[in-house]
Parts: sequence; structure tokens; C-alpha cells
Amino acid sequence: MTPPPRSRPRPRTFAETELGFKPQPAVRWLAPKVLISTGIQSVIATIFGSYADKRELQGSLPATVHRYDDDDELWIDFVADVGDGFDATYSVATLLAAEKLDIDGHELPRGRLLIMGGDQVYPSASTRNYEDRTKGVYRAAFPALNGDAPTLFALPGNHDWYDGLTSFLRVFAQKRNFGGWDTEQTRSYFAIELPHRWWLFAIDTQFDDYIDAPQLEYFRRASAELRPGDGVILCTSAPAWVDAGSGGHTKSYDTFEFFDREIVRSQGASVRVMLSGDRHHYVRYAEHGGDRQRITCGLGGAYLAATHELPQKLVLPPPTSRVREPSVPADYELAERYPDRWTSERFAAGIFRLPWRNPGFWAMTGIFQTIMTLAVLYGLVQTLGSHGPEGFFGLVASWTPAILVGFGLVLGALAFARIEDPKRGWPATIAGVLHATGHVLLSIAWAFVVIWLYSSVLPDGLVGDWATLVIVTVGTPLLVGFVDAELVAVYLMIASRFGINLNEVMAGQSIEDYKGFLRLRIDDQGGLTIFPVKLETTCRAWATDPDAERHLPWLKPECDPLRPELIEEPITVARVSTVDARP
Repeated sequence: MTPPPRSRPRPRTFAETELGFKPQPAVRWLAPKVLISTGIQSVIATIFGSYADKRELQGSLPATVHRYDDDDELWIDFVADVGDGFDATYSVATLLAAEKLDIDGHELPRGRLLIMGGDQVYPSASTRNYEDRTKGVYRAAFPALNGDAPTLFALPGNHDWYDGLTSFLRVFAQKRNFGGWDTEQTRSYFAIELPHRWWLFAIDTQFDDYIDAPQLEYFRRASAELRPGDGVILCTSAPAWVDAGSGGHTKSYDTFEFFDREIVRSQGASVRVMLSGDRHHYVRYAEHGGDRQRITCGLGGAYLAATHELPQKLVLPPPTSRVREPSVPADYELAERYPDRWTSERFAAGIFRLPWRNPGFWAMTGIFQTIMTLAVLYGLVQTLGSHGPEGFFGLVASWTPAILVGFGLVLGALAFARIEDPKRGWPATIAGVLHATGHVLLSIAWAFVVIWLYSSVLPDGLVGDWATLVIVTVGTPLLVGFVDAELVAVYLMIASRFGINLNEVMAGQSIEDYKGFLRLRIDDQGGLTIFPVKLETTCRAWATDPDAERHLPWLKPECDPLRPELIEEPITVARVSTVDARP
């Protein structure tokens, strides 16, 4: 039986029927629909994690370890947070698919192994979203083979978990090709034996911060082949070392430390590099006095995240770790970040374009302000009217609508302040209350303006009544809604300085430039070199290329050619710790 072709016919137009997918715009993260749907799915995913965790069910799936022979060298690509807007995702995908990249004097051939480090789709997981935002995009970038097929492995992030991991397992764990890449994994976690006594372990700890029994047993069997002196690259779904190492929550990092103790150190091996996405920037923490690395690289296509509030130093494992027999604590220093601090601060200030970048958010604040203004006007008219409220209960009844709306706003503001970390303490509570107070005061001030216009400026009679109605129903959502959206921008700028809603100050802008990935090389001597690749400007104009060779991208840029560069000089890591190797 003839196997099906690995690629569709090359498209001549952008029609969905020819591409096989529908290119998507960047997600507007503060749009009401996205906020509500993502919040609901996050809650549902948490329930799945507690009561129907597919990691427990994966114990019945085949347990395989992918292996590479000790040939001369192996090139590996690492990309994360990929499935957002088409322009950014496809720009990065075409670089990953290219046979080689010549960057700053270095010739970097395409990786024989591609690791996707989490959040392969946004805003939520579904088969359609994977096809439109990730698989179809990567197929268009690498539609056919021109030699041996590279292999793709994917680690799920929180957005991949929003449907309980169902779509993720269908896309990545059934050994179907992913454009020009083959897939080999059978579970949401995996172990890969690399050349020259290197290993890559990718652990799935989403939502639960623990390693389930089938997963732990899988890695115990894989680690039985480890030998003293072996080096391990550990991929995780989130860079928990940043928060834990700077005095924050340690639970997630304790899971990594437990894994290191039980699986890696118990065999005499060493975790030399930790890689993660989840945060949409590049940050490298280097061991002081050694060469171990902790790297976050979530530049595969999703909105850019801030770097200007990162801690300068980490202590890992943290002194507050609850893991029995933790490793010896080591200091890590912030060695490089991308974008740099000044650029990150400049981008953060762009949140004042919030109403224009997210018109739906402007509509939401307009609707809220209209409801709140009507509630306040009702209370004011009942209180200040000629008859006035009848006693205490009449006063309470007059202001009940405004109180209910205001109470709902306080709850929403508190939830928003804790959206990144539900366990945040008093700073988030104070920020949420002050945020809600600002919105309520704006409504009260506008209600007094409306009353003043009605009583002192507008003519009496039907004309004044209709003019007031227009001011309240049209002027409030357009004008006051705009001011209210800018009030949210002011809140985000101030709160982000205290580490609250730092993600939202950038997510609200959906910045599609400043993308990248990692290209790693294990040389014939067993040395590991990491090349951090950046793409400062993505392309936003594409044309079909129907007559090009089968393996070349379907779409070519109509803008300036893509110009990848190195974020920093290549990072070298020895397989054996330089500290342990000292006499």
C-alpha cells in the first residue's frame, strides 16, 4: 500500500482550501471573549488535573526512549510558545525549516531534533486551533522532505492542557508527520538519549506541581542507563527557578529538585542545563563559578513578555526548599536578557495604546461604565430628588444597584490582580481594591457631570431630556469607556512595578516582533554549545510561491528578508561540571 504524501500540492492563492488551514491574527488577550473563555477553560483544566489527569492514564501507552547514535555531532532546535498569530509563528517556522542559517559568522544547520517546549497553541487547545495556528503553519514552512526527516517532540504547556490534553495527544503522540518533521513520542513527557553521554528529559508537571507515578516510573526506567558523568538537559513547562530562586514560591521548583535527586543525581549524572518557555522572552541565568545554565526562551510566536523586572540573582535550590537531601545550593546570576531592559520598559509604556490594540476591551469598559453610571444616577436622583429616600431602608434601596455593581467590580479587580498567581498576598489585594476604587470614582464623577449638564447647561423640556439620554447611552461608552480603558493601562503600569499583572501589561499589546529560538550543538567531543537566535522584526506580508521546489516554504516574504542574529555569543557547557572537575 502506497503511503500518503507528506505534503499537499503547493498553493497558488491564500484560499483556505489550498493552504489546508486558515492563517490567524495575533490573539487579543484582553478582549472580553478571550478573557472569559480562557478563564473558564483554565478552571476546567484544573478540574481535569485533579479528577481526570491524563498523565495517570498515559501509563497504558507505550513507553519509548528515542535514541541517537554517537556520530560526529547532533544539532537540536528548541522553540516554545509558538501557536499565536500567523506572521510571527510562520517567520520563526521558516527559519527552523531552513537547511542552514548563516548568522554572525556561524553556519548553523537545521536541527535533526526539534523540541517544542510548551504552549503549542493559543488561546486554547482544540484540533482546529492546532491546525490553524501551529501544524498548518509549520507544514507551510517545511512542506516536504529534502533528505532525512528531522524529528519533533513537544512538551505541553498550560494552554495545551485547556482541553485536558486531548488534542495535544492526537497531534503529537500518534506518530503522524508534522510537515517535514516526524513525531515519535507516545506520551506528554519523553526521554531522549543524545550522543556522547548526553540526555534530554522533558517532564510534564502542568497544574499539579508533582510527578505522577507512571511518569516517574517511565523516567526511572530510562535513567537506569545513566552513568556517572553523564550530562542531562532538563526541559520543563515553566521556569519555576526564577520565582523560587528569588524568594518566591518554591513548590514547583521542589518538583524539579525531587526529580533531580531521584532520577539524575541518584545515577551519578548531572543536570547541566534547564530549558523552558512559558515566559515569552529570552533570559539566561548562569551559575556563579560554574557553567550550569537556566534558560527561558519563549520567543516562538506568542506576544512579547517583559524583562525589566527580573531578579538579578537566584539561589538554587532555595533555602526554603522542602525536598529531602536537596543538592548543594548555588548562586545564579542574570547573564543575558532579550529584549534588553531599556527596550522592555519602552514596550511596557505602550500599554497606553490599550483601547486601540483591544477595541473589544474598550467596548467592555464602555458597557461597564454605562451600567455603573446608570446605577449611580439612580442613587443620586433618589437621594437628591425633591422627595428624597424614605428613611434608612429607602436610602439602602436607592443605592443597592450601585453597591452590587461596585461589589462585582471589586471581585473582578481582585481576581485580575491574582490572575498570574492566585496565592498572592496583601499587595495583590491592595492593588485590586485600589484598581476597583478608581473605576467607581470615575463613574461617580461622570454621574455628577451628567446631572450638572442636565440641570445647568442643557435646555429644559424634551430637548434636554433627549440630550441627556444621548450623553448617557452614547457618550458614556465612547468617552468614559475610553478613559476607563486608559485607567486600566495606568493601573497596569503602576502595578507591574510591584510584580503584579506584569504579564498583562505586555499581553494587552500583542507585540509580534522580537522572536527567536535556540539552536544547540553537541560536538564530536561531547561539548554542548547553545546558539540563542533572535529575529528582531517579523514579516507581515507574504506571497505564495507555487513554482518553487517541493521542500521550500509555500509562502515567501514580500517584506525585507528575514534577518536572524545571535542574541549573545554562543554559550558552551561541559558535560561534567567544571566545579566538580576541579582538583
